[in-house]
Amino acid sequence: MYEGHALVKPAASERWKRLGRIFEAGFAPWSKTHVQNPFPERLGPSSYRVHFATRDERNRARGGYFDFDPRRPQEILSISSRPTLDLGELGAFDDCGVMPSCILDRDGEKWMYYTGWSKAVEVPFSFHIGLAISRDGGRSYERMSPAPVLGRNQHDPFIVGAPFVLASEEGFEMWYVSGTKWVREGDSATHFYTVKRADSTDGITWRTSYDICLDYVEGEYALARPFVLRGADRYEMCFSHRRTGTTYRLGYAESADGKVWRRVEREPWLEVAPAGWDSEMLCYGAPFEHAGAGYLLYNGNGYGATGVGLAVYEGS
Repeated sequence: MYEGHALVKPAASERWKRLGRIFEAGFAPWSKTHVQNPFPERLGPSSYRVHFATRDERNRARGGYFDFDPRRPQEILSISSRPTLDLGELGAFDDCGVMPSCILDRDGEKWMYYTGWSKAVEVPFSFHIGLAISRDGGRSYERMSPAPVLGRNQHDPFIVGAPFVLASEEGFEMWYVSGTKWVREGDSATHFYTVKRADSTDGITWRTSYDICLDYVEGEYALARPFVLRGADRYEMCFSHRRTGTTYRLGYAESADGKVWRRVEREPWLEVAPAGWDSEMLCYGAPFEHAGAGYLLYNGNGYGATGVGLAVYEGS
C-alpha cells in the first residue's frame, strides 16, 4: 500500500509546514489519553483512515481510527465507535495493550500487524508482535492466533514490536524494534532497542537474524517505530530516536536492499515547536504522498498524549 512513493526529503533550503494538531483522545470511554503511532490507510481518491492506539483510564491501549481528507485535515469525516482491536485474553502477550502498526491488503483480506503489551516484574513491560485479520473490509479484526507471530527468539531474546511489513514477489519483509538489553538503574530498568529486519514466505512465520539495521550513536538507547517506503531504486525509512537526557526526534535512513541501512544527516523533518502540544517531542512519523504532495503524520509531546499532527512538504 506504500510502494512506489519516495519520501520527500527537504534540503537545507526546503521545509515542512505544520498544518496543526488534527485529532486528540477523549472521543470514547475507552479513549482517555493518547492517539499514538498514527499510520494512514488509503480508502479512496481523497480519503484516508488513520489508525492509532489510544489508552483507557488504566493506561491500556486499544486500536482506533479516524477518517480524513489531507487537503481539509481539520474536518474529521468519521471516528471508530468501538476498538478495531481490543485487549488480548488474560495472560496472553497482549492482555495489557495493543498498538496497530501497519495493514496489508491480502487476497480480499486486511492483515493488521500490531504490538501486544504485557506487564513484567523485573522490567516495566514486555511486548511482542501479533497479527489480526479482517475479512469484512476492515470493519472488524480477529486475531490469527492468541500467540505472537514474532516473539522472543534466539536473535531477539528481550522484546520485539512496532512491525512494518511490505509484501513483494518473493514474500514479505518486516522491519521492527528489537531490544538489545535492559540496564538496571536503581529500582527501575532502562530498555535499549533498535531496528532489525525479518523476512517470511507467508507473512506468518518469520526468519530473523543477529543483524541490525541501525546502529546506536553515542548516548542513544532507543530507535523506534520504523516506517519504510520502497521506491524504484532504494528503501527509505522514517524512524524515531532518542539519547539519554533527551526526548524523541525523527530520523531518516536509506538502503539499497532493505538490509544494510545508512543514516542520512540532513535537515530534520520538523523541529520541536517553540510552544504548544509538540514543543517537547517529535515521534512516530508516518510520511505519505497524496495528490502530488508529501504529508507527514506524527505525534508530539508525551508519546502521543497530546494527539496527532499533520505537516505538508513545502519547497522554497
